[in-house]
Amino acid sequence: MATLSLPLRSQIALWRPQQQPPHDLFERISCQQFKHAGWRLQASYKGLEVLYDDGYQRAKDLDYYYKSLGELVEHDSGPPRLFCPVDAGSPIEDAPVMLYLPGVDGMGMGLFMHHKALGRIFELRCMHIPFHDRTPFEELVTMVEDVVRTEHATSPNKPIYLLGSSFGGCIALAVAARNPCIDLILVLVNPATSFEKSDIKQLLSVSSPLSDRARIAITSLLNYNIDNEVDMALSSMKSGRHPLEALNRITNNISSFLKHSNILNKIPEDTLPWKMMLIEQAASYANCRLESVSAEVLLLISCADRLLPSKSEADRLQRMLPKCKVFFFENHGHSLLLEYGVHVSSIIKCTGLYRHSRRYHRVFDYIPPSATELKEVDKASSDLRFRTSPTMFSTMEDGTVVRGLAGVPEEGPVLLVGNHMLLGIELISLAAEFLRRKRMVLRGIAHPLLFPNKTKTWSEGHDFFDFLNLWGGVPMTYKYIYQLLAAGEFVLLYPGGHREALHCKGEEHRLFWPDQTEFVRMAAQFNATIVPFGVVGEDDVMEVSFTHTMLTLFS
Repeated sequence: MATLSLPLRSQIALWRPQQQPPHDLFERISCQQFKHAGWRLQASYKGLEVLYDDGYQRAKDLDYYYKSLGELVEHDSGPPRLFCPVDAGSPIEDAPVMLYLPGVDGMGMGLFMHHKALGRIFELRCMHIPFHDRTPFEELVTMVEDVVRTEHATSPNKPIYLLGSSFGGCIALAVAARNPCIDLILVLVNPATSFEKSDIKQLLSVSSPLSDRARIAITSLLNYNIDNEVDMALSSMKSGRHPLEALNRITNNISSFLKHSNILNKIPEDTLPWKMMLIEQAASYANCRLESVSAEVLLLISCADRLLPSKSEADRLQRMLPKCKVFFFENHGHSLLLEYGVHVSSIIKCTGLYRHSRRYHRVFDYIPPSATELKEVDKASSDLRFRTSPTMFSTMEDGTVVRGLAGVPEEGPVLLVGNHMLLGIELISLAAEFLRRKRMVLRGIAHPLLFPNKTKTWSEGHDFFDFLNLWGGVPMTYKYIYQLLAAGEFVLLYPGGHREALHCKGEEHRLFWPDQTEFVRMAAQFNATIVPFGVVGEDDVMEVSFTHTMLTLFS
C-alpha cells in the first residue's frame, strides 16, 4: 500500500530582526489595531477549547424529550415565557443571544438535542407556550419583539439570532419585518409559511370523527421521520456498531411517543382548533410582510417533510428574501431538530453566519472545531486515509527524527510552509492530525475560489468547502496572514498555490514559489517560528490509482 509521508522539520531559524523590515506592506495593512498586548487566540478562542464537547456525541433520545414534556404539562400554567436550558451550560465570552421559537406545539424543549452545542457559542433562551395558553399571534410577536429591542439597546453592535421551527419561523419573520434596522440573523427550520399549501387541513378533516387528542397523535407521528431512524441505524452498523445497539435505538425512539401517550390526556379539548387557527394567522401575517425582511436568513429544509411542502417553499422564500441561504436535508422529516445527524451549530459556522459584531470576520469570529466536527471529518476522509495511509515525521531540536508531531512547536505564532502535491489532498490529513494530536487548528491560507458564496447546499453532510470553513481557512490576502500571526495562530501556507497543486506530468516535486517571499518578512514582524515541511508520495498514489482505474475500465 502506498504511503503518504509528511516530514515536518522544525529546526527552523527563529527570525528576530533588530528593526522592522524596510517595506510598506505593514503600513498598507494598517497594523495599528494589533499593537495592544496580549492579543492571542490559539490557546483558547474566547474561552472555548479546540475539540470542545458539543453534546452531540451523547445526545439524549426521544424518551428524554417526552419525559420532559410530561413534567412540563403536569405543572404547566401561566403565560408564554422564555427560559434558559440548564444543560446548555455557560456560553463563551461575548456570545451573541439566540432565541429559540418553537413550533405550533409551543414546547420550548424542542431544541433539547442542541442545547449544549448552541449553549457553548450562544446565550441561549427558549420560548415556551403552555398548552392552556390562548395568547393571539400578534401578542406573541410583540413579546419576542420586546426582548429583541431590549437586547439591541443593550448591545447595539451585536447580532441577535432567532431560531424558529415551523410556527416559530413565522414569528421570526414577523419580528424581522417589523424591525428592519436591528441586526437579526434568522435560522428557520421548515417554516410554516406554506401552511395554506399543505395537506394538514385535509388530513384533519378526514380524521374529524376522531377526538382532538387522536388527531394530535396522528399529526405528531407524521412530524417524525421513521425512515430516517432506520437509515441512521443502518449507517451506525456500517461504521462498526453492534446491530443490537442500532435496533435498540430504533425501537426505543419509535415507541417513545406511545409510551408517553398519557400526555395527550392532559391537553385541553379545544387545543387543536386553536393551534390550527394560530398557525393559519401566523402564515398569513408573515407572508404579507416578506418583502420587508432585510435580515440574513438560513433555511434548514427537510425534503421528506410530510406535513408541509417545505422543499418547494424554500425556493419561493429564497426568491423573495434578499439574503437567504438554504441547507437541504434529503432524508429527514418535519421535526428536523428532533432527528439524529442534524448539527445546527456546525451549519451556522460553516455558512459564515456566526459573528460577534455587525460584520463577519474570518479571524475574530472563528470558532474552533468540536469533537463531533472532527468525527465528521474522519468519516468523510476515511477512504482517503485507507488508500494513502498517511505518516508524519518531525525533527526534534537535537536533530532526531521522530514519528508524529512532537518536533513542532507547542505555541504560536507558527508559520508552516510547504509544497503542494497533486490536488493538495494532503491538506485533509495534515489538518486533522494537528487537531487530533496537538489540539491545534491549522489556519490554512487558500485560493479565494475555495470560498464560494453558496446559496444552496444539497448534500446530506458537509462538503469540502464547508470543512474548509470549519477548519478556519481564510482567503489568500496579506491582511489575513498578518492578523493570524498577530493572534498567535498556527498558519498553513503553500507559496506555490493552485499552480503547484495542479501541476502537469513531469512536474512532480517541482516548486512554483514566487520570487518575493513576503511571508518571511511577515513572520519576522511577530518573531514567528517558520516550519518548512515536505510532502512525498501523493503523486505516486494518484498514478497508481489512475492506472488501476484505466485497467479496470478497458479490461
